Amino acid sequence: MSTALLIEDPEPGLRGYLTRHLSLDGFEIVDEPSVAPPALVLAGDPRAVERWSPAVPVIVIGRGGEDAVDRVRAFQRGCDDWVERPFAYDELLARIRAVLRRTLPPTDEVVEADPVRVDRRTRSVTVAGSRVQLAQKEYDLLVALAVDPFRVWTKEELLRDVWDYRSQGRTRTLDAHASRLRLKLSRHAPVDVAIVVNVWGVGYRLLDPLPL
Repeated sequence: MSTALLIEDPEPGLRGYLTRHLSLDGFEIVDEPSVAPPALVLAGDPRAVERWSPAVPVIVIGRGGEDAVDRVRAFQRGCDDWVERPFAYDELLARIRAVLRRTLPPTDEVVEADPVRVDRRTRSVTVAGSRVQLAQKEYDLLVALAVDPFRVWTKEELLRDVWDYRSQGRTRTLDAHASRLRLKLSRHAPVDVAIVVNVWGVGYRLLDPLPL
């Protein structure tokens, strides 16, 4: 599921650049939040830290030329990280994800979508009580689908979230892994339960809401 980011920066070129690339990496870019606060703020002005911290984590994207005193003061105000321009996008992305790992509430350690059960603590998977051994990417795909088992996840979403692909292209990677995952899980599922359902032309859902 997407994570909401708010970009506070007076430079429209930078805001547009970040919006395009972060959207491709699965983030939802929001303007002023109407109800819920964003998960993280990217601020071009260190003074914005006082507005958001400590309720929302803030990464300052410095304009360059700020001295150490400016950075220290930003951290004293509650800044979670500082990235100076010009920056490498991949480094900024890594820093965003690192801050979110520290600040977002932990995901459920056990995910249940009857008859499938995933225990993240031990990386164990069972179907109707029977243990199933999965390869790493099969497990990652299952976890992605199990977050919302009846939702249809598009191929673009799954390739982005599981394989970090930014473009679907002509890869058959997802279909091959989905086929193997379906085979392994279905061996232990009740006969009237469809698992890893292919929604033609769209993507996959873990479970079909209607019995076979």
